[in-house]
Amino acid sequence: MKLTRRTFAKSMLAAGATLATPGILRAAEKELIVISYGGKLQEPHRWLADKMESEISGLTVRLVPSESQDIVAQIKAAQGFSPYDLMPNGEPPHLIAQRDGYIQKLDRARLQNADNVVPEFWEKAGGYGVPATFSLIGLAYNEELVENAPTSWEDMWNEEYAGQVGICRTSSNLGLGTLAMAARIFGGSERDLDPGWAKLKELNPVAGRSPRILAQMLERGEIAVAPLWNNDAAVAAAKGLPIKFVKPDPGPVAILSFMSEITGARDPDLAYRWMDGIISTEYQEMAADAPYYFGATVKDVAVPEAARPYTPSTPQEVAALQSVDWSEIVKVRPQLVERFDREFAI
Repeated sequence: MKLTRRTFAKSMLAAGATLATPGILRAAEKELIVISYGGKLQEPHRWLADKMESEISGLTVRLVPSESQDIVAQIKAAQGFSPYDLMPNGEPPHLIAQRDGYIQKLDRARLQNADNVVPEFWEKAGGYGVPATFSLIGLAYNEELVENAPTSWEDMWNEEYAGQVGICRTSSNLGLGTLAMAARIFGGSERDLDPGWAKLKELNPVAGRSPRILAQMLERGEIAVAPLWNNDAAVAAAKGLPIKFVKPDPGPVAILSFMSEITGARDPDLAYRWMDGIISTEYQEMAADAPYYFGATVKDVAVPEAARPYTPSTPQEVAALQSVDWSEIVKVRPQLVERFDREFAI
């Protein structure tokens, strides 16, 4: 039997192999299936989905919370066919997606809001997808367990935190960014990660399989300090938990996220409508506000007062942001994941 998008969706449903519910089958004539985030961080996507459903008769937008690497594994296992239409990717998997062809090149002329976007962010998109938001990797800590708050990346190695530091698996951008910063701080680089590996081993850290699990460990007091996404720290604090976020010296790592049309999307016009909504001022202002605090990728979106502990809001903070040469990291990403799992017993 020839494998098609429809037969793939049916076989995945029958096997129970997808991360989504049986609702991923396309019951509606107009249906858009978007990979999204979990928990409260999905709410901006849900807002946009509701808006599109109200504007387009008969449209259903389904959001499937998942890590991008899990979706990519499904697409590859199915020989390139996918029941999904769009997905967000941070910079490292975005580069891999371009190389492997499972996202589509973007025609910016089809976007009404294209001129909203900061030009430098378009350059990073590489012609694929829209620059959706950016997030920061900084240090989060449980203030009930920490007497002296960290102020720099090097503070992770303070004796006060010995045995209480958590790090994330390198299958995630959070884990890769942590490794890259450890290497750079202690004499290495993206091309020479060995100093980073050595320093992370020195921590004798508690390893988390995903950013969400690492955040939960911090919330439960199983660890006291961890590199964490600013958004996850903000959501925890909004729940009344004793979690604080630090933009550590010499600066937090900024990672752009892109929203891209997946190859084989059923209705490209709907996919473009979604991507155009992502770079609208209205969406960006919502995503930048409490409790999400995503960095805006469009012009003239002010940083809300409540977001300033989590988002760069001054020229000095923007200038201090750290970037990573992801083109070097993605070359060896499978080996980095394998090494992390071996050395930290994941």
